[in-house]
Amino acid sequence: MTDIQQLLDLAIQIQQIPAPTFAEGPRGEFVRDRFIMEQLKDISMDSLGNVYARLAGKQKNARALVVSAHLDTVFPPGINLQIKKEAGRVYGPGIGDNSIGVAALFGILWALRERKIEIGRDIWFAANVGEEGLGDLRGMRGVVERFGGDVVGYLVLEGLALGHVYHRAIGVKRYRVTVKTRGGHSWSDYGQPSAVHELAALVTQITSIPLPRQPRTTMNVGTIQGGTGVNVLAAEAKCELDLRSEDPLTLAKLVHQVEEMLTGWRHEGVKIQAEVIGERPAGEIPVEHEFVGLAMKSVRECGIEPVPTSGSTDANIPLSKKIPAVVLGVTTGGGAHTVDEFVDVEPIERGLESLVRFVELVG
Repeated sequence: MTDIQQLLDLAIQIQQIPAPTFAEGPRGEFVRDRFIMEQLKDISMDSLGNVYARLAGKQKNARALVVSAHLDTVFPPGINLQIKKEAGRVYGPGIGDNSIGVAALFGILWALRERKIEIGRDIWFAANVGEEGLGDLRGMRGVVERFGGDVVGYLVLEGLALGHVYHRAIGVKRYRVTVKTRGGHSWSDYGQPSAVHELAALVTQITSIPLPRQPRTTMNVGTIQGGTGVNVLAAEAKCELDLRSEDPLTLAKLVHQVEEMLTGWRHEGVKIQAEVIGERPAGEIPVEHEFVGLAMKSVRECGIEPVPTSGSTDANIPLSKKIPAVVLGVTTGGGAHTVDEFVDVEPIERGLESLVRFVELVG
């Protein structure tokens, strides 16, 4: 099997290149240069910053398999990307989500070549932008726009998902809610509306909406800001709201309830603005689908009992269009989206083996 240290070294090289959402260019160029070094075919970078390369299969008319991994991280420019190694773990912001996933694109390639596995269909490797946060899956939208349904399916790599087979896509809708008032002095203008007070009351009302346990449905106010001083009636305050559900109809009902509250907020001197800042479509293929079965088989053959599950990932885009797609992981770890993020080294070998096996089974 491919030298795992080689894969881990590449993951660290990738992790050391900052790649905030909307600023993935340098990391994309690094991956493109590595594709060139590997002498893959049809290497290109599209206008979004997605990077593509093709490994030619033996059959001319077989539909291709697309294997993707997102380039971007949640971390802002200037974050300390120092790596720390201890007790079978490698720590570093973005090492698991998703530097090890991007490195696994090459790990799959190396293993196929090393073991002389002949694949019938072409394999397209795609390192895509815009998976995290307000990227709103824009990179994968571009990938699917390019290949559409004229493929056997999509394999999406997520660094920390080993043991899970994602085949259901959670629907997401996100808003930025802004409250504006005239503002004023906390003493002399007391009694006039404060944007902070109004937003706090509005958030309290929205988050009191009862949510079902099944299908699983959530809401979260992820950011809140406003005001200019402790003795100032705030003239503006805003928050970002995240709504999710496994079921599209349940999400639509929740969206309707929230929008009714926003449009129905009638207080003199208060203006409410709600802007949609993200929308991830739901979708799924059944657990009985052949694509899911092959994913489960590939994980199980590597000594790990697979767990079929749902998530909000790049796979949302093909799944929402009823195109077969699964998400598989490279290893285990923890601390995702924090500066203490880490990957476990020992499971990487089995994780990569499961990915190679899946490609072999599909190919």
